[in-house]
Amino acid sequence: MNEVIGTVPAIFKRTAEKYGERVAMRKKEFGLWHDISWNEYYRLSSQVGAALISMGLNKGECVSIIGDNCPEWVIADMGVQCSGGVAVGVYSTNAWPQAEYVIQNSESRFFFVENEEQLDKWFQFRDNVPMLKKVIVWDLEGLRHFNDPMVMTFEELLDTGKEILSKNPSIVEDRAKDITPDDLSVLIYTSGTTGPPKGAMLTHRNVTWMAKAVTTDNRIYDTDEVMSFLPLCHIFERLFSVFVHITHAYTVNFIENLDTVTDNMREISPTVGYAVPRIWEKYLSSVFIKMSDATWFKKILFGLALKIGKQRATLKMSYKNVPAYLETLYQLAYLTVFRKLKERLGFERLRVAYSGAAPISPDVLLFFQSIGVNLIEGYGQTEGTGVTCASRVGMVKLGTVGPPLTGTEIKIADDGEILVKSDGVFKGYYKNPDSTAETLKDGWLCSGDVGIIDDDGHLKITDRKKDIIVTAGGKNITPQYIENKLKFSPYINDAIVIGDKRKFISALIAIDEDNVVKYAQDHKVQFSTYKDLTQNSGIIELIQKEVEAVNETLSRVEQIKKFKIIPKKLYEEDGEVTPTMKVKRKYVNEAFKDLIESMYKR
Repeated sequence: MNEVIGTVPAIFKRTAEKYGERVAMRKKEFGLWHDISWNEYYRLSSQVGAALISMGLNKGECVSIIGDNCPEWVIADMGVQCSGGVAVGVYSTNAWPQAEYVIQNSESRFFFVENEEQLDKWFQFRDNVPMLKKVIVWDLEGLRHFNDPMVMTFEELLDTGKEILSKNPSIVEDRAKDITPDDLSVLIYTSGTTGPPKGAMLTHRNVTWMAKAVTTDNRIYDTDEVMSFLPLCHIFERLFSVFVHITHAYTVNFIENLDTVTDNMREISPTVGYAVPRIWEKYLSSVFIKMSDATWFKKILFGLALKIGKQRATLKMSYKNVPAYLETLYQLAYLTVFRKLKERLGFERLRVAYSGAAPISPDVLLFFQSIGVNLIEGYGQTEGTGVTCASRVGMVKLGTVGPPLTGTEIKIADDGEILVKSDGVFKGYYKNPDSTAETLKDGWLCSGDVGIIDDDGHLKITDRKKDIIVTAGGKNITPQYIENKLKFSPYINDAIVIGDKRKFISALIAIDEDNVVKYAQDHKVQFSTYKDLTQNSGIIELIQKEVEAVNETLSRVEQIKKFKIIPKKLYEEDGEVTPTMKVKRKYVNEAFKDLIESMYKR
């Protein structure tokens, strides 16, 4: 796996030539799915690249892109990379100061924006980014009569590129030939859980190596289908919608919008799935909430089937043989319960599904394995091009994130920190030598995570190095473990465990609005606002029962003695969670410090 694999443009060109009119992408518009072939994908990307070169984009310069998942996003991405530029994604949910920060920090020369909403963000800081040459808009709704010399449409850019290529057909390919594996491919800005985002510099070697490595042990085929809905500027989605895609030539289906994810999942029935833990948790809670309304017969049948499924999955995930009688019972449970359940979820064709970007509760993983969904956990970080370890299909070990990818080396430092070495390890942080020196030491990536390697060579993550709690009594507590147990409850969306230098462990709880509202309606709990709901004695009692159930599974020192329900939803725009829905622990602790202190008053 250590050979030079090449560059993004070289792999993209080879795949487009091989697959031609085969479908590369699909997009749903006005109720119909529209196909985009590999030939069209390559042609449009070349037009983007030719136009950018003609307008002054030099090799190694950055271009930013902001918008929801769609073909235009990845066409712009590939156009930038094929012209020797560095593609920089901006979260579509970012407020204008965050977008300004990325564009300024990356010194972007061009800015692709989806629509009027995203263009308005640029208007807020246009005077502060004089290095920008053009802003290109791809969705013109509401902008038909708009005119600004700095702004051009995506169609105008394509027309420019088409004209340039007619005069100089090799302009993009000539530029691509100058790109080396060690040149920058993309800047991926970290989601900023601990401070301002940092631009992780990923090279062509990094991303092309990872596209091969991540599929060496869990194969992916050109007949596979995936569904693109996580933020494209995050490495998790970028891998599957761009880098692994151009390497293995499967079909990427873009969702209509975030509200249609479950509907589109049923329509597409992808063969390979991937999502952050929050999505898998929501699917699980939706199953249990729907079962609460089922007939007594269906409840009993589901409960019995799930019990059989968990017994079988627990044995398989412990590498133990499944007795013939249990396998027979499971096949019966699958035919009568799980097959129909998977069809209703849109999971019936899933060969493998990944959870990544944050730790997932072992209980959630066990549930999906029990119903016949091959959900496996991967572990990594942006700085390692997304993936360090991943379980193998059929060899999932509960409580671990699996062995390292083929070609990846890991070791545990004296203080328990996980260190990583591979061709996927990044070049450093853009214009940030101090942070780079802290993260890259003697060729090893310092992950910031703490873990152990078990006897089977599987990695077990215990917590973030900086998050480990040391109680007033000197006990070390890993909050992530407790939080994941709490989040298994359908009524708890997030949990933040408190206790550093404290006499006991407490927790802030963010409720799952949909499920708690349904509970309130079913039990005639009166409320008028979200805050009322969180402060209702009936809801507090509901969450108390959930906390007590978790406490029964914890050692005495880990048990949650007190909790408070956060009186508001956690929003990215308020700085409380990242775009991938990871809680910004430091920010939440500060924002709700009065609530925390109230739990420790005598």
